[in-house]
Amino acid sequence: MIKKFLLAIFVALPMLAVAQAPKFGVVNTQVIIEAMPEVKAAQEKITESSKKYEDEFKKLQEEMEKKFGEYQALAADTPESIKERRMQEIQELDQKMQQFRATVSQDLSRQQETLMAPIQEKVRQAINTVGKENSMTFIFENILPVYTGTDVQDVTAKVKAKLGLQ
Repeated sequence: MIKKFLLAIFVALPMLAVAQAPKFGVVNTQVIIEAMPEVKAAQEKITESSKKYEDEFKKLQEEMEKKFGEYQALAADTPESIKERRMQEIQELDQKMQQFRATVSQDLSRQQETLMAPIQEKVRQAINTVGKENSMTFIFENILPVYTGTDVQDVTAKVKAKLGLQ
């Protein structure tokens, strides 16, 4: 009886080890995010904002060109104080343009982060759901794998299906 019991344990032990072996998956979130319709809408909003900023910057450039043209058109007998004042206006406008560029860059970055955050969260939740449903131990980003074994699953398609994407 004890022999049969020990034999049953020795037969079942490897099966338990296989059943509890960690399962790994890889996912390419960039492919998933690019396939989402929300991303296109977010990109359109950013492009729209960028166009508005470009239009405003063109106005500043035109103003700069006008003031510089006026400065160059000053006659040689124009008093030095007037020339200095005009040059100061040009320098102030140049600083204003540099500050505008910096503000635009920050604003567009902040806007992109704000628009992409819910999309990234949605993808993360889908990855978590796929991991739980498939009893995965880890799911790694498939950026540049050096080696992927045969027991590692690419779950990108499953995550896309979970999000209703093709």
